[in-house]
Amino acid sequence: MLTVNLGPIPLPITLFLMLVALLVAAGVGRLVGRGQQTGIGNVLVDMLWAALLVARIAFVAAWFDTYRGTPWSMLDIRDGGFTLWAGLLAASGVAIWRGWRRAALRKPLIWGVAAGVLAWGGMFGAIHMMNNTALPEVSLTTLAGESADLAALAAGKPMVVNLWASWCPPCRREMPVLAAAQKQETGVRFVFVNQGEEGATAQRYLSAGHLDLANVLLDSGARLGRAVGSGALPTTLFYDANGRLVDTHLGELSAASLASKLNRLRTRTDFSTKRVTHQ
Repeated sequence: MLTVNLGPIPLPITLFLMLVALLVAAGVGRLVGRGQQTGIGNVLVDMLWAALLVARIAFVAAWFDTYRGTPWSMLDIRDGGFTLWAGLLAASGVAIWRGWRRAALRKPLIWGVAAGVLAWGGMFGAIHMMNNTALPEVSLTTLAGESADLAALAAGKPMVVNLWASWCPPCRREMPVLAAAQKQETGVRFVFVNQGEEGATAQRYLSAGHLDLANVLLDSGARLGRAVGSGALPTTLFYDANGRLVDTHLGELSAASLASKLNRLRTRTDFSTKRVTHQ
C-alpha cells in the first residue's frame, strides 16, 4: 500500500502515518500533562517545522550541484528531497530545548513522543509486512500492441518503473528528467507504464514533447497501480536486480531526488549481489 484514499484524494501512506503519529503523540502528551493543564501540541508543530526545514537544507546541500542549474527548484519540496537523519536531529533538538526551558513539559513530551514513535513504527511495520514487494505480474502491451512482461524487460538489471498519464501535469514535468536519466544510466532499466490511456494518446503526447523513450508500455486497465497499492500519479517504483521493491516515490521527481533514489538503488543492488555471491 503506497496511498490511502481520503474521499477522492489519494494521500501518500507515509504522510498519513505521520499525521496519525502526531495525533497520538499530542493525545498522550495531553493525557499525561492534564494535571498541570499542559499540552504538547505547539511543541510537536515546532518539531515538525524544524525537521522539515533542516531535512530539506541538508538534502539540497548534499545534491547542490544538481540543483545549481535551476536554483528555484531548491524551494520546491514536492520533489520529496529530505534527509531523514538531519530532520530527526532537528526535531530532537527542539524537543530538548523546549523541555529544558519548561520543566512541566518534560514528562508529557517524553511520553507523547514515545507514543507517537511507537504508533508510527507499529503501523509502518504492519503495512510493510502486508505489502507485496515482488515485481508485479501484470499484463502489459507495447505501443505496437505486443505483449510485454516487466521481469523479462528487467533482464537481471535494477529497474525503475514510472506510472504516468498524458493528462497528469506532474507526470509531464518530470518526464524530461526521467528521459535524460534513461540515456545516462545504462546499468538501470527504465520502463514507462502509461495508466489507462490508449496507445494513440500516449504516442501523440510523446511525439509532441519530442520525448525519445525506450520501454514505453500501456496498462489500459491501470492494473499496475492497483497491484502496488498506489492511486496517485505519477508513481515511480525502484526494483533491485532481484526484482524486489527497494524504494518508491509519489509525485514529481526532480533531477536531485531521482539521483538520490538511484544512488540508494545501486547501493541495495550491490549489497544484494554480494550477499548472493557469498552464499
